[in-house]
Amino acid sequence: MQKRAPANAAPKPLPDLPKVDDKSIDFETIELLFFAYRDFISDPDGILEKIGYGRAHHRVVYFVSRRPGMTVADLLSILRITKQSLARVLKELIDAGYIRQMTGPADRRQRRLYPTLAGRELALALSDPQSRRVSRAYETLSENERAGVKAFLAAMRSGDDADKTALEE
Repeated sequence: MQKRAPANAAPKPLPDLPKVDDKSIDFETIELLFFAYRDFISDPDGILEKIGYGRAHHRVVYFVSRRPGMTVADLLSILRITKQSLARVLKELIDAGYIRQMTGPADRRQRRLYPTLAGRELALALSDPQSRRVSRAYETLSENERAGVKAFLAAMRSGDDADKTALEE
């Protein structure tokens, strides 16, 4: 959670910002993405709130369930968070019985992550409303339009494909 500055505090000085012509900004698409993301995460957020977890827990449970046996290093690469941030969330999920951590068979220093049955059920419960939301949105689209949506979302990602590669292994 980000700390707020007191109301009477002087604003932080801004770094040198580029000069941008606001006519070049696609505000409509930006707003559609903001609202789509807000609604896409709202259902899982409600479930997570009931059990005292947040979005970081959701992401960890999701990716570990999608690729059982992934290493902690793979997960750090995908989530792009610090080891310290992941360690806190992972400890909570392990202590609660959602994730198991085991040493690698070839390299004992390696830590591999697996969902427990409860972890898999949690991941599915969080993904189900999102999947239904995506399915409803796709109902009105042709196969070509669906492919276009996926291509657009893939193109929105930054150029680093380490997370994509980690999931495909």
